[in-house]
Amino acid sequence: MRIAPLAVTAAMRTVDEHLAMVLAATVALSEESVRVDDALGRTLAAPVHARVDAPLFDNSAMDGYAVRYPDVAAATAAHPVALRVIADLPAGSTAEPELGAGDAVRIMTGAPVPRTATAVVPFEHTRDGLQGIDAPAVVSTAPVREGAHIRRRGEELRADAEVAAAGTVVGPLQMTAFAVVGVDHIVVRRRPRVAVISTGSELAPAGGTFAHGQIPESNSVLLSSLCAQAGAEVVSVETVKDEDAAFEALLESAVTQARADVVVTSGGVSAGAHEVVKNVLRDRIEFVAVGMQPGRPQAFGRLDDTLVFGLPGNPASVAVSFEAFVRPALLALQGREPLHRPVLRLAATTGWRSPAGRRQYVPVTLDRSDPAAWSVRPAAADGSSGSHLAAGLARADAYAVVPEDVSAVTAGGLVDVMLLA
Repeated sequence: MRIAPLAVTAAMRTVDEHLAMVLAATVALSEESVRVDDALGRTLAAPVHARVDAPLFDNSAMDGYAVRYPDVAAATAAHPVALRVIADLPAGSTAEPELGAGDAVRIMTGAPVPRTATAVVPFEHTRDGLQGIDAPAVVSTAPVREGAHIRRRGEELRADAEVAAAGTVVGPLQMTAFAVVGVDHIVVRRRPRVAVISTGSELAPAGGTFAHGQIPESNSVLLSSLCAQAGAEVVSVETVKDEDAAFEALLESAVTQARADVVVTSGGVSAGAHEVVKNVLRDRIEFVAVGMQPGRPQAFGRLDDTLVFGLPGNPASVAVSFEAFVRPALLALQGREPLHRPVLRLAATTGWRSPAGRRQYVPVTLDRSDPAAWSVRPAAADGSSGSHLAAGLARADAYAVVPEDVSAVTAGGLVDVMLLA
């Protein structure tokens, strides 16, 4: 494994400085062509252009009768106009009946409008509504204009027009739009391949029994789900004890065998005696203190072409560190914009303290009961903001982000809130 060495840094770095270093090392992944059916959640690497006009042909916007407008222009309830029905056009019909004076064609929504028809009269504007083609169409209310209820070819979009720009995340609505304009393949960015390694000799599977000193392992669940949610392909999820050789083997496997574009580790980056990530990678990637709470100890660097993130071990720290650094990098690898969650400025219903000189991220719960004035409170059951309160993450739908120069949030005061959904 060829290593790109980085120095160990002791000075505290700001969140913005660390993120800038991460993004400077992040290059968008290669492109690939995929079927639209397989594109859900992918990011466009190139604009999508319409292959055909939308609509493809003049078609009826209503169930009713295709008519020549002059024949019905004077129709009223008091003086209805009777027309001879000469044909029936359901959706999908290929017929092209010719309308003469006094003729009408029964037509269904989406069916091609005959070339000689200049308006569609909805069934609701006729005396007897839906009739057989052997009965006359008695028009009691004239269309408001010539061309009424006809959707013209290409009126929504012409062939070769742009449907979606590069950087768009493909969702169900985009997939539908691509199909409407005849597109079956699109060019997207490759999904980032991510390996997750959770470290700690104290970790045990969440569903088992726990010996004294053991805790349930949660970080691998957290990181793998967050990575998948950010559009990544999670290629491996591992938990390892604080044993240097075991961690080294998993890291080597992630880079060379799983071909991970990104490796995300949790734990082992602090100043303790058994910091396995730092022991193995101290001369290969950079270990820094970042001015944030939680998440102060961070590690980042490259092993060959693989980005390596070393996050702290506390689940709340892992969640915040992911939002601050890993998620923006995963989105940048996919060529997405913007890289950050939406932020609202909302009132806090209760106050809390914030450490001077560090950007604080507090899991909060949104109160949407007043649509005109949302508010937030810490998600922890006791209303506190401690970084160790990981169980409160279940109630969190946002993070309150307190700037470095603010030492306290007051009840009723405004705070920036990063929305998670």
